[in-house]
Amino acid sequence: MRSANLLNDFAFKYVFGEDCKEANDALKSLLTVFLERKVNHVVVKNSEIVKDYSKMKSPRLDLLVEFDDQTTVDLEMQLRQTKDNLPIRFSYYLARLHGSQDMEGKSYGQLKETIVMIFFNVSIFENDNICNTFRLKCDGDLPFVKEEKEDRMKLRTIEMPKVDLNKSLEDMNEQEKMIYYFLNCHKGMEDSKIKVMIENDEVIQMLEKRVETISDDRWKKIIEDFQKLHENEERIELQLELEEAQRQMKEARKEKEEARKEKEEAYKEKEEARKEKEEARKEIEEARKTKQDANKQLEEMVHKMYEDGLGLEQISAYCSLNVDEIEVLIKS
Repeated sequence: MRSANLLNDFAFKYVFGEDCKEANDALKSLLTVFLERKVNHVVVKNSEIVKDYSKMKSPRLDLLVEFDDQTTVDLEMQLRQTKDNLPIRFSYYLARLHGSQDMEGKSYGQLKETIVMIFFNVSIFENDNICNTFRLKCDGDLPFVKEEKEDRMKLRTIEMPKVDLNKSLEDMNEQEKMIYYFLNCHKGMEDSKIKVMIENDEVIQMLEKRVETISDDRWKKIIEDFQKLHENEERIELQLELEEAQRQMKEARKEKEEARKEKEEAYKEKEEARKEKEEARKEIEEARKTKQDANKQLEEMVHKMYEDGLGLEQISAYCSLNVDEIEVLIKS
């Protein structure tokens, strides 16, 4: 059993992206099978493997491919499910790829088709389809554009775990066979299905020739780089998680401080309202007492004038009381 593994990002890019006829032929076969369209000529725009990925957010080991009609395909092997949401990540890749076209002096009708095609070694979508194509659509599957040729942004996903590896070769289609090879090529001729495919399938023969060009030392280097890449990716993810946790803690502290201030303000307002209520009660009490004192003084004055011999009508003329009210005061 050999160490070759096409789920390795570096190996995948080497086998399909190297600047040579054999790799280009293998790439055209891959694109023909999974895009389900005839591919006669392609050019890899980024055949060089990234050398320094230590500080990159998402180390780009994808293949940027351009067809004769200038359709651009961003092809990637995604081995593991990262914590950085994959569907959102690849929709970002698609938007960035589509928006990278030079439109200076051109009409938007001249925009070329762009496709992001990703091989996943995890199942993401809740259906039985190995391949899914996502486009811009309205709710209820209403297309965003009238004609298919105007639909120029596509996300093509290939979920490899959905392949039934126990299915016989006779019952497998071309996509299933190629995925089976990706998943088991490290077994080489020791795998009976791989052996039959290598002996009888021209496409698999082409892939096998590319795999065999990689020496054991080269595979060792590829594996080391692959490990470093994903260790760095995990480190960056942990760093981002830590930064996000710190941000959330900071937000929580800010919210807690704002809640404390609001509570203090509410207490302060409540205390001021209590004081205002107390002041109003005191004013009412003082007004009531003043009224009582005034009434007492009036009563004493009426009694004195009556004792001094003044008549009821004379007393009424001195104060704002009628004769009946004066009589009540005198009798009290």
